[in-house]
Amino acid sequence: MRVLVIGGGGREQAIAWACRQHGHDVRLASGLDDASTNDTDLVIPGPEAALVAGMTDLATERGIPSFGPTAELAQLEASKGFARDLATELGIAGPAFARFEGNDREDAALAWWAELDAPVVVKLDGLAAGKGVAVPDSDTETRQAIADAASTGPFLLEERLRGPECSLLALCDGTAAVALPLAQDHKRIGEGDTGPNTGGMGAYAPAPVPFSGDELIAKFVQPVLDHFAAKGTPYVGVIFAGLMLTPDGPRLIEYNVRFGDPEAQTVLPLLETDLAELALACTQGDVGSVPLRISTQSAVTVVAASPGYPDDPGTGHSIIDRGDVEGTYRFDAGVDADGKTSGGRVLAVTGLGADLGAARDRAYGRMARITFDGMQVRRDIAWRAPGAGLASYAAAGVDIDEGTRAVDEMKAAVEATHDTPGEGVLKGVGSFGGVFSAAGIQAMDQPVLVASTDGVGTKVELAARLGMVRGVGMDIVNHCIDDVLVQSARPLFFLDYIAASVLDADLVAEVVGGMADACKAAGCALLGGETAEMPGVYQPGSFDIAGTLIGVAERSELLPRDDVAAGDVLIGIASSGPHTNGYSMLRKIFEWAPMDVVPDGFDRPLGETLLEPHRSYLDLLTPTFETGAVKALAHITGGGLPENLPRVLPDNVDANITLGSWPVPPLFQLVRELTPQMDTVELYRTLNMGVGMVVVCAPDQTAVVQASIGETTWVIGELTDRTPGSTNERVVLS
Repeated sequence: MRVLVIGGGGREQAIAWACRQHGHDVRLASGLDDASTNDTDLVIPGPEAALVAGMTDLATERGIPSFGPTAELAQLEASKGFARDLATELGIAGPAFARFEGNDREDAALAWWAELDAPVVVKLDGLAAGKGVAVPDSDTETRQAIADAASTGPFLLEERLRGPECSLLALCDGTAAVALPLAQDHKRIGEGDTGPNTGGMGAYAPAPVPFSGDELIAKFVQPVLDHFAAKGTPYVGVIFAGLMLTPDGPRLIEYNVRFGDPEAQTVLPLLETDLAELALACTQGDVGSVPLRISTQSAVTVVAASPGYPDDPGTGHSIIDRGDVEGTYRFDAGVDADGKTSGGRVLAVTGLGADLGAARDRAYGRMARITFDGMQVRRDIAWRAPGAGLASYAAAGVDIDEGTRAVDEMKAAVEATHDTPGEGVLKGVGSFGGVFSAAGIQAMDQPVLVASTDGVGTKVELAARLGMVRGVGMDIVNHCIDDVLVQSARPLFFLDYIAASVLDADLVAEVVGGMADACKAAGCALLGGETAEMPGVYQPGSFDIAGTLIGVAERSELLPRDDVAAGDVLIGIASSGPHTNGYSMLRKIFEWAPMDVVPDGFDRPLGETLLEPHRSYLDLLTPTFETGAVKALAHITGGGLPENLPRVLPDNVDANITLGSWPVPPLFQLVRELTPQMDTVELYRTLNMGVGMVVVCAPDQTAVVQASIGETTWVIGELTDRTPGSTNERVVLS
């Protein structure tokens, strides 16, 4: 066929490339003139502006099939108010919204926002080349965004939804549609999805979404097709549904009436069917006559933008390209005939691979061979993908259930080494720490020694990679302090162990310095200093640390007390972060995210947030012990609230945790967003979710306990009676 593609950007280059793969004669032009009318078999309009201006109407008048909606139907993108009204009429799920267009539109918008009492997104009503959306992060930014939009013209406010986004591109023939691979775009200019919106800085496909394209077409596209068909104005062309996967299911963000950019550059290389043949079949009302074939590969597209983009892009810079990389394609957008930059988004590179990791490596490998002055490239395209496919901690390489089984199987062998029951060892495997009678400490009535041995785990890999290792020295000491503290013991001394493939004296000094800091703060001595050099066991540059802490407590004051009972209250105390647990999953989730980026809602870089040291609760809880109101303490470590609370409860008592009773910190909120397939229980038994210690007390002692703790705490639940013989979970999250 002789195919005319309208437009000249990266999207149109990808459309032309896809058609040429099947032998078609393809030309790109800005419009449809008399000369092109005579030798064109199919028109594929690229930009939304051409469709709104009536490109399909003109082609139809001249007897040429055009794969795009009429100007009337292009209002689906040209007016966000029109699209929202239609979606509401058709019962298509989306956010709460309102449109403002009168002289008082700014005041009216501020009043609507105040009544909504929730974060909003500000959208210009008309076409804005993908940049007419503001996502303010504060009240001040919201007021400014509303003022800016009001000065431009009609605009919408929409309730700000939370969740990963995905792009559904449906090829429509007026009554039916087929889906291209689901993609995920990266709209914002900054890494970690920060900064102003752009036309798109990259995309990947297929996105790990728990819905098929056909399911999403049924919800978000078919009702629109049925509506227009019933009116006698069938919709032919692409319907691009921008969707957000919220905890309540997918919701419509917007409709577009053309291929996305850079989604087209991402999904079209995965389309094995002839695009021109599919498009022509759509214009004939018979898309089902052409079998849809999609590659099993993955695709990642990375965009290179001009300096100053999106606000004030600089142009005229020479582009240096040092050559191709196998499995990659370059699609130019803002490049002039002399090979210089001429627009905001200059070019895109798409990499194909057997999986997203391989495709991503190829795309970035190709982009690394391209340079121009001031080039802006996000380093984190597809950064949300690793977490999106995780449904359990085991999928990240750690099996909590298997760890619990290992403890159970070793228990008999360990207990065989104990002395007479009630003498010597009082608590062993399964407790937060071993307890040993220490009658030789004469200053106490009946002292017992409480021991804890632990490690920091895979958090050390991240610390080594970022060169921030002092904190993990604090981690190991504070973790052990908290483990003996829950049995009312105060620390006496700590012994450390460091192992590496090749020992680095500076690194060892920094780690031990962190241990010394924590020991000094707790008033205990740092002993030991054991090191091991183990080439072939550890990877080059990696290390591991472990340690043992010995504490002492009065036997009569040991926790948990015998009077823990149903009706007791659970008081949560904040964690300082993930502490030392869940890092196999956290490293997987943020594998492609730059550690120096400050994500939306964070107050410092991602790497620093992840490496915040495990806090010690010793000084904080010392006044609380003096109240005599503490019945039990639970240190929330590996296994989270569901696995750790039962360790201090009698067999006849369960715990009921009220979700939402404490503020979940931004890091854990982001993890929740990035792992949409992980259920709540799995998430809360993998991470502490903002609660690092739980106090159990009688209901009438709640105020006394909370007043004794020098920071904000929360009543997060209560203890309940357990049905005899029940096999239900010991901790219920509700």
